[in-house]
Amino acid sequence: MAGHVEMADTMWKRFVGLLGRASLDPGHALLLDPCSSIHMFFMRFAIDVIFLDGQDKVVRIVRGLAPWRVAAAAGSRKVVEMAAGALTEQIAEGDELGLEETEN
Repeated sequence: MAGHVEMADTMWKRFVGLLGRASLDPGHALLLDPCSSIHMFFMRFAIDVIFLDGQDKVVRIVRGLAPWRVAAAAGSRKVVEMAAGALTEQIAEGDELGLEETEN
């Protein structure tokens, strides 16, 4: 999935998210916790999104979410955001992910 995971675990970090960035490297991801919905307002690029429950089980997957769109998943607790096309692995709803935060 991603080799570099940036954690957005404060209100300010979740609010800013990926705003202001021109792109996100394919090997990088942003993990928002807690989070059950996202918006792409003012974004410049599409992303792949994985919604997770509290046990890191996949609740929903959205590939290629374009700017000016929204996405949500009932029962989700965390959201992983990656560059569009970065999610090439076979991940399906119900799968459990092992997430680890990495240093910047």
